[in-house]
Amino acid sequence: MKTEPLRIDVDSVIRQRLPRHYKYIPKWLIRWLERIIHQDGLNKILTDMGDKKGVEAADIALDDLNIRLQAIGEDNIPGEGRFIFASNHPLGGLDGMGLISLIGHRYDGNIKFIVNDLLMAVKPFDNVFMPVNKHGRQSRHSAQEIEEQYQSNRQMITFPAGLCSRRLKGGEIGDLEWKKFLVTHAVSSKRDIIPVYFDARNSNFFYRMARWRERLGIKFNIEMIFLPAEMFKSSGSTFNVHFGKPIKWETLDARNARSEAARLRAAVYQLKNSSIKK
Repeated sequence: MKTEPLRIDVDSVIRQRLPRHYKYIPKWLIRWLERIIHQDGLNKILTDMGDKKGVEAADIALDDLNIRLQAIGEDNIPGEGRFIFASNHPLGGLDGMGLISLIGHRYDGNIKFIVNDLLMAVKPFDNVFMPVNKHGRQSRHSAQEIEEQYQSNRQMITFPAGLCSRRLKGGEIGDLEWKKFLVTHAVSSKRDIIPVYFDARNSNFFYRMARWRERLGIKFNIEMIFLPAEMFKSSGSTFNVHFGKPIKWETLDARNARSEAARLRAAVYQLKNSSIKK
């Protein structure tokens, strides 16, 4: 039975979430939010996806946005084995769909992507996404399910920073600290890590918004509201995706997981530096 495609309706969400306050919210503000998140554009992509899932859904979205991906270092990706693809997170949406497409086609869709549990609402990818609760304690059942996926034969994809890249203190654009779970899961599941550098960035407006939000002490990531707009700004772009040589899990020291995660992060950005030298 064919299911109805997911649709985004800001007005309906506000009405359901804030029933007592809805009548006091100006209509212009709701219309503004609809424009900011590109509601019509997102709904067109979701409609085009229809009942497609995972890799097929990612391909449709990339095609709608006229996005091209150039894989560099594909020879570093083994045809057999179990791996963790650890990537920087420059965009906040397109990079995820890009990796689902590239790695999914390589392994016939046999992939799992570790993501914020809020993204499970994006139904076209719920067969690929593996949710992690980043705003509270992980339930025992959820933690067990994640461990089972790492012990499975699926290829695992992750953004170890969690949040998409920001402008750092030195002025360069890059990931925040990589989380140590990358190292602990690699060792416990005996998976080699394939470093991935996705060569892309958001607009200066996005990074300025993030910086001012931090300076004002606002904890809610206001800039995330603008990520759909950033995605549509990238329409027609070609992104280079660099794959490095596998890093053996036996070389990782789980007792110093945080420093090892920092070393892996550096290995990813070394891929960028290597491409510049060439």
